[in-house]
Amino acid sequence: MRRRPLRALIAAAAWALAGAAAAADGGGGGGAPRAEWVGTYRWEGKSDRFGGFSGLELDETGAAFLAVTDRGAIVQGRLTRDGRGAVSAVAAAPPVRLLSRHGKPYPPHLADSEGLALLPGGGFAVSFETWDRISSYAGFGRVPLREDWIAVQVHFRANTGAEALAALPDGSLLFLPERPGEGEGDFPLLRLAGDTVTQVGRLRHDPGWSAVGADFGPDGRFYLLERDYWPLVGFRSRLRRITLAGEADSGFAVTEDIVLMETRAGRHDNLEGLAAWRDASGAVRLTMISDDNFSPFQRTELVDYRVAE
Repeated sequence: MRRRPLRALIAAAAWALAGAAAAADGGGGGGAPRAEWVGTYRWEGKSDRFGGFSGLELDETGAAFLAVTDRGAIVQGRLTRDGRGAVSAVAAAPPVRLLSRHGKPYPPHLADSEGLALLPGGGFAVSFETWDRISSYAGFGRVPLREDWIAVQVHFRANTGAEALAALPDGSLLFLPERPGEGEGDFPLLRLAGDTVTQVGRLRHDPGWSAVGADFGPDGRFYLLERDYWPLVGFRSRLRRITLAGEADSGFAVTEDIVLMETRAGRHDNLEGLAAWRDASGAVRLTMISDDNFSPFQRTELVDYRVAE
């Protein structure tokens, strides 16, 4: 009997898995999606620091942006959008490396930046995984005003630390680990205020899904981007809209948790960064950016969804 080449076997397995996953491309649970795809733009850059985007923030118009890579670099730029509101072009400055409080570039083991949040009144914060810490910057500076080593207060599993980051109106920061700790079950919702980390709630964790991006929308709700990976096929993405009740100092309770969309494997690349904004019609838009892991087999995508309800 003639043997099929290994490449053909892998391709056949990938197509079979993609077919099985196709039913998940929608709003989850077989219902109509609550977030509609608007467009996908493939962004290409020439700098050797381009790629690996893990965090994204936009201004209130969805045009000016700040992005962070998982090698400790930031990029500023501006998006052009078409009539539907999808990204059609990107103009950006070259990536620049974030520096330590001593004004020096981070060594590779300290440069795994993941989450990004704009701070009230200006500036931004970046969460770093592995050696878990959150650094805060004034304006678009490269040297942090402060560096809070959250690893001394909260212990995460290896390579699953502070990933999704969002700013509260009072300037404190909410963050989630990529995955819950051993035996935890659900995600701990953590808050950094000053130099103190406290747990202020829990968010549901479903098997297979990792928390990779977060933002508070213009409607005051908490938007969470999650990722799953199917070998040979690609990444799945899921967006959740979560309504939190309570106060930051006393803790939050979840009053509503809706899956807005859930894609099949391979629909998008490795979406990690999330920014929520409101368009001219009043609809909430969710713009995401993918981490290509600096791999020629992946791509940097800017993906737009519009919340339908």
